[in-house]
This record gives sequence, C-alpha cells and structure tokens, in this order.
Amino acid sequence: MSAQDPACQLLARQRDDYTALWVVGPPLDSWLVDQSAGVVSGDFEALNEWSAKNKQARTPFDLAEGELMGKEIVLFWPKAHQLGIWWLKWLCEQLPSGTPFEVVGEHQGGIKRVPKMLEELGMPCDKRDNARRCSLFATHTIAPESASESAWQNFEALGLTLVSHPGVFGHGKVDEGTLLMLESIESSLPKKPLKVLDMGCGDGIISAWLAQRGHHITAVDVSAFAVEACKRTLAANGLKGRVLSSDVFRALENERFDWIISNPPFHKERDISYGPSQRLISEAPEHLSAGGRLIIVANGFLPYPDHLQRAFQDFETLADNRRFKVYAADK
Repeated sequence: MSAQDPACQLLARQRDDYTALWVVGPPLDSWLVDQSAGVVSGDFEALNEWSAKNKQARTPFDLAEGELMGKEIVLFWPKAHQLGIWWLKWLCEQLPSGTPFEVVGEHQGGIKRVPKMLEELGMPCDKRDNARRCSLFATHTIAPESASESAWQNFEALGLTLVSHPGVFGHGKVDEGTLLMLESIESSLPKKPLKVLDMGCGDGIISAWLAQRGHHITAVDVSAFAVEACKRTLAANGLKGRVLSSDVFRALENERFDWIISNPPFHKERDISYGPSQRLISEAPEHLSAGGRLIIVANGFLPYPDHLQRAFQDFETLADNRRFKVYAADK
C-alpha cells in the first residue's frame, strides 16, 4: 500500500524502518496507519482509525508526562502555527532532552516557517528532504524554557470566562456567527430547563451561556483540544455539563435532546468539507425529542437550507446579518 497524503509520500521515500514509529497530529492516511506503532492526536477521527487497526492511540491529555512513545517520532505540522509551537513544547516536556524527532508538512501549510520557529525555541534543525511540495526536518528535544500549559488563554465575553487553546475554533475570540445565534435565541429561550446538545462545542461558549441559564448541557467535539477547552470553560465559571469526544453523533448512540444547537465547521484543515454539517442536519431528527428543535448558524453562502428542507421539510431563519444566518427547524 502506498501513501496518498503528500507529506506521507515524502516520509515513505525515506525508506526508514518505521516499526517503532509514533506519529503526532497526523492526517488520515492508510499507509501511515499501517506503518506506525501509535498516534498522538487531538482528532477523534484519527484516533478511531488507529484504534481500529489495533494500534496505540492517545490524546495529549491522556498520555502521562514522561510516558515514552516510540523510537521514531514524526510531528505533522498543523495549519495553526501556534498549535505547532505547542506540540513542539509538549514533545520537549514529554520526552527526555536530546530525543530526536522529525517535523514534516506541506509548503502551503507553513512548514517552511518551522526552521525559524525551532531556532527561536533553541532547538536544532537539519533539513532531511524536500519533495511533493513538502519538507522534512530533523531536530531533537531540549529542556523547555516555558511550559506548554502557557498556551491556554483565558478571556472574557458575554459575562463568562472562556478558556481557549491554539487550534480550537475561534481561538482567543468570540465568533461573530455564534454571537448572532445567541442574540437571536435569548428572548425566546424557555425558562423550563432544556436538555441541550452543543454540537462542535469549541471553547464552550454556547454550553457555558446555556448552562448559566439553567439548562442541562451535553457538549461534543471531534477535537480533544476543544473538549478540554470546553471542560475548562465550564469549570472556570462554576458550571456543570457533560463534555464528550465524538464525531458528530457517534458517541451518543440513541440519546435524544430537546434542543441541538451548533455553529458547525465547514473546514477540515485547509479543505472545505460539508460532511460533518450534513450529517448533523440529516441525523438530527433521530436525536431530537418530540417537538425538539435544531438551531444552527452558518455563513450565508453555505447550502444548509437545502439540507434542512430535506431533513425537516420546513425551517425558519431566525437572524440574518448578511454574513451569517441563523436557522431553526422543529421536529
């Protein structure tokens, strides 16, 4: 089996012995899953792929400090550069000083900036290869000067303390669409406590805002970073809620809710992907109680009205500021 992802193709041509390879933050590539011994990722979907092949799969939040991984470690450089810096610091904390590892990524994803970032952190950098519009660099861990924990950022919005991390949607700020959605439902929000599912919870602003108003919250996200951020946001405000890793509804089985609310993503790294949001809309009726409601906000140009019409037969537009639209559909 050959690699499909360009960065994985660059790795494959090194002809290294990857039997002890652990990959960090990788793309989904069947060659890479088969070649590697384990994965550390914040992506629930990636963790499932490695687990399905009986490979070790961990998030950075359930890997104990100092717990050794493999003899070969490759970090796949993420789109969010601050997240990449966090991974570098995390690896330096996780592994003994002087442990070699490699960093690979696509040029369009910013891998060319890695030598400068390594230099700023005091880490060495040797270029191993360059092909497929990708680059591969070798470095090693050093004793970190600052903790990876420092990447967490607290900020205030809507009377709440929000806790965010690089790579989490809207890191360090409140998304305009989310604000529009919360404004559009505030006056009509039932006083009776609702059982609410926050789908794609991000840093937890929607969950915290609803929990503060007495509603029972379940929050899910495909990102382990978002799950951790949401948990920290709820804790920072003294609020309760259940927060789960889930690829859309996968972890919820047949559970039903009064409301499902979401600012659904339509990007996967640099690619536009409607898959998760389409599944959210099409499967929502199966997870809504009788008379339940789906509320979503989206960029005005996205084709969600067609999906809502197919899944619910009818829907309404609660708000429209030209950039974003808030839709509601009742079961």
